[in-house]
Amino acid sequence: MAGPLAGIRVLDMTSVVVGPICTRTLADQGADVIKVEAPGGDLLRQLGGTGRNPGMSGKFLNFNRNKRAVCLDLRDKQAQAALRDLAGTIDVFVSNIRPSSLARMGLDVPALCALHPRLIGCQILGFGFGGPYNERPVYDTVIQAAGGVSATFERSTGEPRYVPMVMADHITGLVAAQSIGFALFRRASTGRGEIIEVPMLENIASFVLSEHMGSMTFDPPTGPSGDARLLSPLGQPLKTKDGWISLSANTDPQAFAFFEAIGRPELRGDPRFCSVAARTKNTPDYFALRHAALLEKTSAEWLAIFREKDVPAGPYNTLEGLLEDEHLKAVNFIESVEHPTEGRIRRTRIANSFSGGMRDEHLPAPRLGEHTRDVLREAGCDDAAITAMLERGAAVQA
Repeated sequence: MAGPLAGIRVLDMTSVVVGPICTRTLADQGADVIKVEAPGGDLLRQLGGTGRNPGMSGKFLNFNRNKRAVCLDLRDKQAQAALRDLAGTIDVFVSNIRPSSLARMGLDVPALCALHPRLIGCQILGFGFGGPYNERPVYDTVIQAAGGVSATFERSTGEPRYVPMVMADHITGLVAAQSIGFALFRRASTGRGEIIEVPMLENIASFVLSEHMGSMTFDPPTGPSGDARLLSPLGQPLKTKDGWISLSANTDPQAFAFFEAIGRPELRGDPRFCSVAARTKNTPDYFALRHAALLEKTSAEWLAIFREKDVPAGPYNTLEGLLEDEHLKAVNFIESVEHPTEGRIRRTRIANSFSGGMRDEHLPAPRLGEHTRDVLREAGCDDAAITAMLERGAAVQA
């Protein structure tokens, strides 16, 4: 029993979140992911809360499980040669380093794919090739603003904001992992690798416009952009007598059951609320009704009533409360494990499952350069060359 990507080897030259979430996804499904870092280490080692040891932050532990770590200073010619040797042993190369930086060392995706025709090279970019933004440095917030995410907050609340998590990184990283899966499927029949371009801006713009192009989908437009339900200032968790819950009653049966639940069955005949189209047209009134009604009972009372009526509703969890959620506890989603250097830690288990088998060996997030010597040996480097690189700082072994 092993994960669906067992036997696939991945060279991971990514950092922070967008790349590591891609390669963690591959690693969780059984791929042997080899993370290559510069001597300073991935920036994420220093971000995301206080850890027990330097370079092992909580975020780094979460995004880099099931990987092995190599540390090379790629300004060194011998380290560059070692990486080329390593590239000859892998199936997938993933990078979110600016292509021009890798090209100066001859380690860019096109160069490595030319050397190894079966190699699948995935370039995660801020902006796609061919556009004026292509080589600009970028982080998640830059993409949220450029991609229209912040504008949805302005439409909703009057003030542009960022989603308070690296949403653009997560989405793009998962799209990259999906794209690699597609390329591996095609290689199985053609025997050939390929180059994949995964740009953040284009992916987030697609995400936003699919939701909010609305009537501007038509040329000429038949109305304004934006989904009025999603952009409503009242489109938020609902306050109850003692807290908050979420609720979304969209179909006619759900809305009519909601009216019964709040003791207002006559509203199903109200021309403002009698159909999906009517409720959409009168979103402010419909949402205001929901907010007013829920103030009358506690969260637990409403959730019990909505369960009985089959109305989609759920609890409002704080970040701390999420760790104690009864469903997540029941499915053992939060695991407590022993890390060899960081002690007892909590982590999320792999959310999805495959009946054909899952990864059966779980690796803790690695220390900087923890597997340098082992991995370079596997690539054919001799011990003397490895030792020479370690002695002059061109490589690091934890």
